[in-house]
Amino acid sequence: ENGTGKEVAARAIHRLSRRADGPFVAVNCTALSEQLLQSELFGHEKGAFTGATRQREGRFVEANSGTLFLDEIGEIPLHVQVKLLRALQESEIEPVGGRVKKVDFRLVCATNRNLGAEVKAGRFREDLFYRINVIPIRVPPLRDRIEDVPLLADHFCQMYSQKHGKGVQGFSDGALRLMGRYGWPGNVRELENAVERAVVLSRGPLVDVDDLPGELRDPQAAQGRQVTFSIGTPLEEIERRMIMETLKFTRGDKRLAADLLGIATRTIYRKLEAGLVHPKRDSSSGTTQTGTSTDGGDGVLH
Repeated sequence: ENGTGKEVAARAIHRLSRRADGPFVAVNCTALSEQLLQSELFGHEKGAFTGATRQREGRFVEANSGTLFLDEIGEIPLHVQVKLLRALQESEIEPVGGRVKKVDFRLVCATNRNLGAEVKAGRFREDLFYRINVIPIRVPPLRDRIEDVPLLADHFCQMYSQKHGKGVQGFSDGALRLMGRYGWPGNVRELENAVERAVVLSRGPLVDVDDLPGELRDPQAAQGRQVTFSIGTPLEEIERRMIMETLKFTRGDKRLAADLLGIATRTIYRKLEAGLVHPKRDSSSGTTQTGTSTDGGDGVLH
């Protein structure tokens, strides 16, 4: 399952490490095209390629003396894996069009893929796999650790209350009971999305039942949502409407929508960039429904 909260766990590892005073830099490897990923990670010099109008340091340099978190490392192309392995083994990177730079970082990575199987299939380098597979941590789905819901909800409540300038301090007993009974099919990502919405809508110091999304109050209604099509509807139109309806359901959270649809997040980004899918506006909050989330992926932290 996806969205189980690996970035939350990665941030906790960073805070408890000797590098806690350094930066924590997170990169979602599914949100970037293959062309952009190399520049994003390793940086580039001005004029290194068409469109490189200024120098970019890259995420490895940004994470110097701290922690670099690579979410969905299994999506990284093989030719970029070679450069990543060099960074791990030699503690140095080579920006596009630039000279070699020394870097000092700790790598935490996450995936929802079986990297052992990816190695056998030739889609992931064996040497890189053994380099990162030092201390794997499996993050279970939220429904299997429902006791974590109040702690996570409080964390997100404080974060979004500050972000949106709200005075929300926590949750009513009824809201906590409701969140504890819900199955959270979208895991921590869905919880975060729900808490942010509730904080924005709340009119008092506590989030109440009425502030929570309708699917929490009536899970059957959410499960019963259907999108129907006429025979002969073009496949492109079916795909477009499915993505739009799912984005509407997730209130613009593209990563959660991708998880629910079983497609790569970059597919939704590509459709948006091509103008094939148009985000809606959330009338309740006045914000465009193209939100992002902080974490993703079932599975394993390395």
